[in-house]
Amino acid sequence: MTTTAGTPQPDLDVRPITETEFADWNRALNIGFLREPTSSPEVLDARRPEFQPGRSLGAFDGGRCVATFRSFAQELTAVGGAAVPADAISNVTVSPTHRRRGLLTRMMAQDLAAAKERGDVVATLIAAEYPIYGRYGFGPATWATEWTVDVPRTGLDPRRSHPEDGGRVDLVDAEDVRKLGPELHERLRRTQPGAVSRTDLWWKIATGAVRFRPTWHEPFFAVYRSADGEVQGMVSYTTDDEWGDSKQPLNTARVHWLLAAGPAAERALWRYLCSIDWIVKVRSGWRAPDDLLPLLLPDPRAAAVTTHADWLWVRVLDVVRALEARTYGAAGSLVLEVADGAGLAGGRYRLEASADGTGTCAATTEDADLSLDVAELASLWLGDESAVRLAALGRVREGRAGAAREADALLRTSRRPWCPDIF
Repeated sequence: MTTTAGTPQPDLDVRPITETEFADWNRALNIGFLREPTSSPEVLDARRPEFQPGRSLGAFDGGRCVATFRSFAQELTAVGGAAVPADAISNVTVSPTHRRRGLLTRMMAQDLAAAKERGDVVATLIAAEYPIYGRYGFGPATWATEWTVDVPRTGLDPRRSHPEDGGRVDLVDAEDVRKLGPELHERLRRTQPGAVSRTDLWWKIATGAVRFRPTWHEPFFAVYRSADGEVQGMVSYTTDDEWGDSKQPLNTARVHWLLAAGPAAERALWRYLCSIDWIVKVRSGWRAPDDLLPLLLPDPRAAAVTTHADWLWVRVLDVVRALEARTYGAAGSLVLEVADGAGLAGGRYRLEASADGTGTCAATTEDADLSLDVAELASLWLGDESAVRLAALGRVREGRAGAAREADALLRTSRRPWCPDIF
């Protein structure tokens, strides 16, 4: 039994919602995210394509939805470019009247069990709060950084903002983005560890064809084409309209997202943004922590870090498939003892990495070289975290001296993984 203000109530019912319960579920979602509770029929209709029977969970108290949870199919790019099936988790809320009753734990356990049964290799999410998800086996696997560029300090000459490689930057409209963007994104995500797949609905939302909010401000869209006419970069941004008392412009360009298939496209798009008349600051949006942006400027100090935080969290569901999906930086072997309180992926595994970068993994009874929780394995899997650093924190334990350093040689990547998306 559960109680509210001392009054006994029936046990709360956690289950997949039906289509007729979608509006009530959406109301609980809005409450959890501190938004206006009731959505218009138009907003509800726009959100309905996200509804997948069996994968939108709710907790109900007396017929009223008081907690929400949604997952959907996703692909996540592993180190080396392989795409692994992922259980993407989003829309997680518990109403303030029903906190601390285990509702998230029940919804998470139900969803992860279903994901394991489906054969998903990992689960993913973007954490609104850091302390919540580690207890469910998730670990921060990518981080993100946002810069604010002080345009007058960059040292760039606005008179020479055009690409120097024969390419060009053009403004395009939303329809062009929906046509050109998906193919460009596919090329990028196949080479970027940590990147995730985007649906057709994502592009419709990003371009205003589907609108979740009552107000929507159309962004500007620009593409970079190489000298041979191939689209290699694309950016979405908005601007404000701020002027100082002496009639000097104080406008900021805010990047929603920027995709670049190579450094030439990155250079061209950042230079374009920094050359727009009346723009004195550029907010970069969420970028990889080792993004090229600061060093593309003659004066990198013009780009100040505004925010740096954890981004994509990963939960390994199948250790063997996860470790065999990625590539490795050196030949070597490790025996890993993985602890998993939920019983989904724990065990002892031997990883064998070959000189060609491929790896094999199998259960073993050999003594462990490293012992760690499944959450720490997730942080190491995409190559961003250091086993040596985790060992210093007491979160990885060496069964053999030097094993953490060997793990870094195998697992870490030369460029940091990055997830361009929020979901």
